Amino acid sequence: MFTADNWQDYEVIDTSKGEKLERWGDYLLVRPDPQVIWNTERRHPGWRKRNGHYHRSAKGGGEWEFFDLPRQWSISYPKLGLTFHLKPFSFKHTGLFPEQAANWDWFSEKIRTAGRPVKVLNLFAYTGGATLAAAAAGAKVTHVDASKGMVAWAKENAKSSGLKEAPIRWLVDDCQKFVEREIRRGNRYDAVIMDPPSYGRGPKGEIWKIEDAIHPLVKLCVQLLSDRPLFFLINSYTTGLQPAVLAYLLGTELRAFSGRVDAQEVGLPVTESGLVLPCGASGRWEI
Repeated sequence: MFTADNWQDYEVIDTSKGEKLERWGDYLLVRPDPQVIWNTERRHPGWRKRNGHYHRSAKGGGEWEFFDLPRQWSISYPKLGLTFHLKPFSFKHTGLFPEQAANWDWFSEKIRTAGRPVKVLNLFAYTGGATLAAAAAGAKVTHVDASKGMVAWAKENAKSSGLKEAPIRWLVDDCQKFVEREIRRGNRYDAVIMDPPSYGRGPKGEIWKIEDAIHPLVKLCVQLLSDRPLFFLINSYTTGLQPAVLAYLLGTELRAFSGRVDAQEVGLPVTESGLVLPCGASGRWEI
């Protein structure tokens, strides 16, 4: 498992009864997690002293209940010198997926030790965690997301991380259409990162369904790779896309390059149990 175990400002304290107790800097949140199917005793006092609690509705969706939680606050990831703005918003999210730090650490090292300029394409780039990690390591990054609000949030994170002037190209666009245009323009990248949603819509209402769209998009992205690609990363939070499926996708489409594929679950350590909570899957291709 790829485990994000270098956090200081974040931790999963405990898990029980379909929920996880997390510390985000100075604040405690309780959020639902479909992986938590066990009903262990909730001994940690944080369960009762939480600052925010997202309650899932039986009808779908849910809502936040707040107890002395600011509208926005920040946490840092000192290992890479990054700072992220957080705020609770729709469907339990805070604007950051901390388990992805396991991938940030991995590809940051590859970029730093490449010994050459590295161009990275980050698709479905959200609030910019991977973008900032790559830029901090020295890469030129193209950040693409269909949401104008998410791109604006990512720019704020870049400013807070001291990367306001970093060579990052910020784009609000449909990811597949952007890739198709880049192919026609003849642009090339040394690395591709993609974190596609299970289901979504583009700026003009384009429907994205990962099971149908992921393979064609990977095939297109392979056409954007330079003659000496460095890595290709796919993240998935969709139940049907297990690590072996991601490995097969990458192994099939990147067979022309000499490299290796590694795909595993991504996880976060749980303080109370000493175990690791699975949080999705990642497929990595690298030279």
